[in-house]
Amino acid sequence: MDLYNCKNIIASKVKVRHYIMPFRLDDYDVTILKALMKDGRKSFRQISRETGITTPTVRARFERLVNVGFIKSVSPIFDFGVIEENIFENGDQNENKKPYNLRQLQQQLGDVKSRIKKGMKIKLDCEYCKGPIAGHPHVFKFANYERFFCCTGCMSGYKQKYAGRIESIIRKFEGRE
Repeated sequence: MDLYNCKNIIASKVKVRHYIMPFRLDDYDVTILKALMKDGRKSFRQISRETGITTPTVRARFERLVNVGFIKSVSPIFDFGVIEENIFENGDQNENKKPYNLRQLQQQLGDVKSRIKKGMKIKLDCEYCKGPIAGHPHVFKFANYERFFCCTGCMSGYKQKYAGRIESIIRKFEGRE
């Protein structure tokens, strides 16, 4: 059995029914996420002023939520109510297509806001073996990135496999390139 084949080790040696999620959203995370949902173009400084959380903390929390995969992107929400003509789904104006409905879009956004709560668990997968991380992750920080692993073996394997790329990222981050 391969040293870094953690999915098989977990499955064969330990019967895990429920995974312990290593990160839970706290009040700061929820406040930052709600501020971003109101306007995703806000700077960290603007969010800091609104929430009373320091700018470095806002930046660090945002980056952590991106690194764990909870924030996939900050995307625009379109207000089709400002357009005078009907906009149909594929640009076709035939009877089979339904126009976009602004109220439905706003309702979907409201549903997302109500689901984000303190204590919400975020599931993590190992960056190296892609297996689930049970318990607390092993964290590798470099430049402005964080990578999460299920064990030290996976973290070592990742560092060896991507050593050149990691060094290049660190040099760019420090301004040496």
